[in-house]
Amino acid sequence: MSRIVSRRPQSSEYACDAALEKMFQQVPGNDLLVVLRDQWPEFFDLIRSVGTDQVDEIHPPYRWTIRQVVAHLAEAERIFGYRILRFAAGDPAPLPGWDENAYAESKYGLGGKLNRLVEEIELQRQTNLLLLRRLRPSAWDRQGQADGRSLTVRACGWLLAAHFNHHVKILSQRINSGV
Repeated sequence: MSRIVSRRPQSSEYACDAALEKMFQQVPGNDLLVVLRDQWPEFFDLIRSVGTDQVDEIHPPYRWTIRQVVAHLAEAERIFGYRILRFAAGDPAPLPGWDENAYAESKYGLGGKLNRLVEEIELQRQTNLLLLRRLRPSAWDRQGQADGRSLTVRACGWLLAAHFNHHVKILSQRINSGV
């Protein structure tokens, strides 16, 4: 097994279903720190290509606008970062799940321009990378519980990458095909 602390997690480090496992497998690379760093330029280039007429449209079968998806990515970046912090610190309190549909439907954070949401994601990603880079090797193996699932810091980080990758693929299809 690789000695890199940010390597892919073993299946014993997380509890997930087949859909989540598929998301994990679709993330390229074997070093989380590199993966998280390298995801950013593709996303930034993709979002720069979004026309103002596309930002607030819903393209069936999807239920969210592009702006809502980008806001969701900002929220997820923050939530996964918080989970990583709590798990790495050894906090034993189980963390609740979050209802991303309720967040999206509330439209609480959709004011302003799309580039502000993009900036928020970029800053949160930088913060998450800084946190992960300062962890002791043993902290990567610490487990926590979120949304009723047990997972390590490492698995939580890879889940962040898989979630981001999943949504960027869908956004790319929507933006490039208009659907």
